[in-house]
Amino acid sequence: MRSTRRARSALAAGSAVLALTALPGCGIRATTVPVDVGAAPSRVSCDTPAQPGGQGGVQGFRATVELVCGAQLVGVERIVPVPEKRPLRDPVVLVVQALLEVLEKAPSGEERDAGFTTGVPTGLTAGAPRPGDPAGTVRLSRKPEDLPPVALSQIVCTLAGSEAVSAGPGPVVLGGPNADPPRAWECTEAVRSRPESVPTLGEIVRPTPTPS
Repeated sequence: MRSTRRARSALAAGSAVLALTALPGCGIRATTVPVDVGAAPSRVSCDTPAQPGGQGGVQGFRATVELVCGAQLVGVERIVPVPEKRPLRDPVVLVVQALLEVLEKAPSGEERDAGFTTGVPTGLTAGAPRPGDPAGTVRLSRKPEDLPPVALSQIVCTLAGSEAVSAGPGPVVLGGPNADPPRAWECTEAVRSRPESVPTLGEIVRPTPTPS
């Protein structure tokens, strides 16, 4: 069963990277989640207008990325451009890198007016797993536990919702650039509703034994 889920994940990742299509210009709408965070002056709609057309010819894939609105995570649809292929880059790593670049990009003026923000720092990159890491591990250029909690929540929930990255319901396995073991992070309703309170440390995932 586990090998089947891994195969499906790899197939989805390959489809996202290798079978890109030119997407026509069309409106991309955020999930409408009205949020009442206080009195009327503090109320935000968490509803962004359709993005402008004219995106014909853009090569990428559709994905839901998690932005912050009303102190909670709200999924917003995006057309995610895929970074240029590089030698030895795993398709899953390419997809994660593309999602990170979208997450770190500041929302548009209209989105900011609707209450959207992002806490993901610029310059964060994705790398391949180290030898012995569990299948599906993604290594970030910074230790996940050193990231701002809101940023980590955004990343975990975005990756958990991507069929090209996640093999199905369950935790996302992330590690840092050093030899520390990766950790499993879950996108729960508690994380979505209070992204600033994501647990400081996820569960350590032990290395996969190497065949003797």
